[in-house]
Amino acid sequence: MALSGKRIFITGGAGFIGTTLTRRLVDANEIVVFDNLHRDALSGSDLAAHPNLTFHQGDILDLETLQRLAKGATHFVHAAAIAGVDTVLKSPVRTMRVNVIGTYNALEAALATQDTLERVIEFSTSEVFGQHAFNVNENQVTTIGSVGEARWTYAVSKLAGEHMAHAYHAELGLPAVSVRPFNVYGPGQMGGGAIRAFIERALAGENLTIDGDGSQIRAWLYVEDMVEGLLLALEHPAAVGESFNIGNARSAVTIFDLAQRIKRLSGCPGEIVYRPLTYVDVELRIPDVKKARELIGFEAKVDLDEGLERTIAWSREHLPAR
Repeated sequence: MALSGKRIFITGGAGFIGTTLTRRLVDANEIVVFDNLHRDALSGSDLAAHPNLTFHQGDILDLETLQRLAKGATHFVHAAAIAGVDTVLKSPVRTMRVNVIGTYNALEAALATQDTLERVIEFSTSEVFGQHAFNVNENQVTTIGSVGEARWTYAVSKLAGEHMAHAYHAELGLPAVSVRPFNVYGPGQMGGGAIRAFIERALAGENLTIDGDGSQIRAWLYVEDMVEGLLLALEHPAAVGESFNIGNARSAVTIFDLAQRIKRLSGCPGEIVYRPLTYVDVELRIPDVKKARELIGFEAKVDLDEGLERTIAWSREHLPAR
């Protein structure tokens, strides 16, 4: 299956994942990107001048504009959100407003163009599984942290969005699919994230700083594998009405191991150092992707060292010297 001749509307399409998805689709489809450019991976790329791409700067909270620009879409990808631990901790109110109301607006805009619409993708998150997530599957009970911890406003807001997407499918017939990405990284990553932070410091010859003791475990997913999962969710008939973990359990390592790998692969002369953890962190996050494998044929292909090598090579060429 390959999308061709479609009109694909992407909120948050100038971000890291949105831009990578656009690159895969733009030659054979009309792509409409809607983004506030908070994290802009698109403008500096060769995609910005592509004749099949139209960019509109705007706010996901502006329902009227969103509905107008989404009109006639065959496929709707809602990737716009507040994300990143630092941002969430500083702005929990904004996180809830943008992620909850923004997702409601996106679903309403999709509903308004339902006569042309074939598929809607709603981005959830692996954070909905809480602090301890070992080989978690989509049917397991989601766990959210205690009220008052700003960290969990992101997880709550994304889980609410996932419930909304399923409700719009069940009650109103919207062809919605939810995806739960697990720690996506790769060339073009914007903003925070341990891998980008470690690589930036490594290439500058600086120490790699770990928050906490480094025993936290993550399963890392290369961005091209994330896009493969999205394409399957956009095309496969069995995807409609479902939620899917999109991740790579083979790439599960401690944060300390991750820092060691980046230090080795980059030739970094710096040391690994530690600082106190000042926020609630996730201790364990590894997905079970059996459902995505069996229903839509998803399987991550890029293992961690290969993905890190590609990302380091891209970063040497594109990141400004520090």
